Amino acid sequence: MSDVLVPVANGSEDIEAITIIDVLRRGGINVTVASVHDTKSVELARGCKLEADVLLADVAEKMFDAVALPGGIPGAENLRDCALLVDILEKHDIEDALLAAVCASPAVVFGTHGFVVEKQATCYPGFEEGLTGAEYIADQPVVMDGNILTSQGPATSMVFALTVLGNLEGYETAQKVADGLLC
Repeated sequence: MSDVLVPVANGSEDIEAITIIDVLRRGGINVTVASVHDTKSVELARGCKLEADVLLADVAEKMFDAVALPGGIPGAENLRDCALLVDILEKHDIEDALLAAVCASPAVVFGTHGFVVEKQATCYPGFEEGLTGAEYIADQPVVMDGNILTSQGPATSMVFALTVLGNLEGYETAQKVADGLLC
């Protein structure tokens, strides 16, 4: 069973955060939802309240098979500004773990901290200038280049989460979950 870290912050996009967590858990993945703040309780961008499993500091030394970031503003900015999360992303990138981000996070987090340099990537339209050093792919809902997986926004969250699942647990598992969700 794969382990995935889903960092969340105040202002993370509701649909993206919940879709990532739900789809991966349906696929049998051990998902750890970690708040980047000093409390487990976060308020998402559209007002949903979410109780994280742990604080990010509680799992800072653990290695995961993937780290999947929801977007949203100011959620992506809160993720970007969390030095501990950036350290975790760097550690996982060195180990070639899957780094996945949707919406604003590919640009705001990955672009700011150099994770998409010389990669193809996508993001929420209007944030593409933040994909520093990347080739912006505008016409694909999900783009994978090496260990970096990016997606455009709330409407692409399902295919994004299923792609994360497929990369970790295989196509058949992802297809089974997709069929159960009527995708």
